[in-house]
Amino acid sequence: MNRIKVLLADDHTIVRNGIMSLLESSPEIEIVGEAGDGAEALAKVKDLLPDVLMIDIAMPVMNGIEAAQEVSKYHTHTKALMLSMHNNEDYILKSVEAGAYGYLLKDTTRDEILRALQTVARGEKYFSPSVSHIIVSSYLQKVKETEKVKSKKTKLSKKEKAIVRFIIDGDSSREIAEKLNLSVRTVDNHRANMMKRLGVKNAVELVKKVQEEKLA
Repeated sequence: MNRIKVLLADDHTIVRNGIMSLLESSPEIEIVGEAGDGAEALAKVKDLLPDVLMIDIAMPVMNGIEAAQEVSKYHTHTKALMLSMHNNEDYILKSVEAGAYGYLLKDTTRDEILRALQTVARGEKYFSPSVSHIIVSSYLQKVKETEKVKSKKTKLSKKEKAIVRFIIDGDSSREIAEKLNLSVRTVDNHRANMMKRLGVKNAVELVKKVQEEKLA
């Protein structure tokens, strides 16, 4: 069985020693090197070709998120696994965006570290439960905000609703203009604006969209 080659990067020697003492008894893990900052970690990734770079976030010279981004771009054979004391949304989401394959908190157990290393080494994602909760919550919030924006975009004014009802009845722009005491040009402008906002190309699609989403 091939051992998982791990490079440790943390600016505190005592932390690196602690992690090594936790992992050295595992027959499937090989600690191939260590680094005290992000720049040193990148140099050693290039030389040592580890399977996993286990890296802290807050470090001098280059932080862990910047290093993870460089690894994901230029050293795809190595997967970045963040190991941090920071359990906040900003760090977690920035790590994910940077291409990190996992995120663990420093108070995690040896078993979870091993599980994370095995998962990430296979090219799969691993996030501790509390971190996963933050990622999912952030995603759901973005979906909610997107739906809110979409709802605002597709909301029709009172005049637009009146025009689209006549379009549904099959009236022409001239007929609608006469009924609403508007110019034909104004009716056509409203029609064009509604089609643009709703992402449709013609009156048939406009009617279908309005009826499906019950906008009028």
